[in-house]
Amino acid sequence: MRILVLGIGNLLLSDEAVGVRIVEALEQRYCLPAYVEVLDGGTSGMELMEAMADRDHLIVADAVLTGSAPGSVEVLHDEEIPAMFTRKVSPHQLGLSDVLMALRLTDEFPQRLTLVGVVPESLQPGIGLTTVVSQAIEPALAQVLVALQHSGVVVQPREVADAISE
Repeated sequence: MRILVLGIGNLLLSDEAVGVRIVEALEQRYCLPAYVEVLDGGTSGMELMEAMADRDHLIVADAVLTGSAPGSVEVLHDEEIPAMFTRKVSPHQLGLSDVLMALRLTDEFPQRLTLVGVVPESLQPGIGLTTVVSQAIEPALAQVLVALQHSGVVVQPREVADAISE
């Protein structure tokens, strides 16, 4: 089993950083099996192709424009996702769309694909999330955990795992 949880976003554009912040919270608070890789993809595009190739499940956390209220958490699966990237939130999304297309063309597309997106309130230059998007990290992280569980991953909070190892 090969699973990748990928957070993407630009830390310099306020809420656009939400995907990166979600995977940071995942790494800080949960213990994951060795076959689950967590990656801060930043604003990378085609550079992520090798990391994304041939995964059993690719879970992407990102800011998305859906027309829903800022702070809304949107979860899409498999074929629902490529259409999402026709409305760009930021320059990196064109790169992600290109990577997904290239993976399909090279027969390295993930078996399962899940996008956990948060609708941004602000994409203005600045470091730090708006309050409404900061509050969306918990429900978005919960959706990442659900996606992992659907792939059979047992996720334990760090304090529980630390207590077991003592």
